[in-house]
Amino acid sequence: MDLTPLVPWAIFFAITFFVWAMLSLMTSKSSRAAQRLDEFRNPLLRETLRPGQEKKQKGVSAVLQKAAPAISKALEPKSELEQNKLKLRLANAGFNGPNAVPIFLATKVALLAVGLIIGASFGFAKFGTTQNAWMSLVIGGGLGFYLPEILLTLKIKSRQEKIFLTLPDALDLLVVCVESGLGLDAGMRRVTEELKDSAPDLCTEFALCNMQLQMGRSRKDVLHDLGVRTGVDDMRALAAILIQAERFGSSIAQALRVQSDSMRVKRRQMAEERAQQTAVKMIFPLVLFIFPGIFVILVGPAAIQIMNGMLQ
Repeated sequence: MDLTPLVPWAIFFAITFFVWAMLSLMTSKSSRAAQRLDEFRNPLLRETLRPGQEKKQKGVSAVLQKAAPAISKALEPKSELEQNKLKLRLANAGFNGPNAVPIFLATKVALLAVGLIIGASFGFAKFGTTQNAWMSLVIGGGLGFYLPEILLTLKIKSRQEKIFLTLPDALDLLVVCVESGLGLDAGMRRVTEELKDSAPDLCTEFALCNMQLQMGRSRKDVLHDLGVRTGVDDMRALAAILIQAERFGSSIAQALRVQSDSMRVKRRQMAEERAQQTAVKMIFPLVLFIFPGIFVILVGPAAIQIMNGMLQ
């Protein structure tokens, strides 16, 4: 029995069901009283649940914001350890919002559905109801499911590298601010204002630290969270040095200067290491592309003369 004519109808009903589910999730709004109770439980939701803020959200972000809690239940981590690991990965990528985990999991589910639809459309339209068609469906779903993980890993590496490269300059400016009479909190605020264009990721972390300090958290916890949240080893070392300086009453400016000098030396050593690796990396293009041309130019005439002499 040929099932090829039923494939367009199956795709149509799948898309219709998906759109209906999304619309039903979007229209199921909670009352204002329930929102106020959620605000009292989690103060961070006050910015996201304001009536004026909800009108500004449009497009895909608004859809994910409303439908994420229901869609992400299927992929929600069962244990607290796994949930903390996922939160840490998202924090390393710069996603510190309270809805970061549901939105990420909902994105994986949505891309899984899109990948299945695209894979099924391509496979059944080209191969019919064969094994290759089902294989294309599985490949499309797998690519859609794991694409957010790949993008998140690339985002984490890119952000950590940016923080690592901009941290010595920020520490130099912070040393100047602290030595001129400003406190550590005011110095971090000044660094955030001065370097917000050249180092946005680092300034975002410093701004978050200032906000947490203003909310009443202890400086030890704030600095520890800063090192864990960024995932950069040098930031963890800086946080440990500042915690020890505050505990033992030593000079914060001196500790910052020592850390800045050590990071600058480390960055110079990494540059020298990469410069030494260029000689090894250039061997492959030399052997594959340059040496054959030189060989033909130098040996070609002599080989032609030898061949002519042998023929005579």
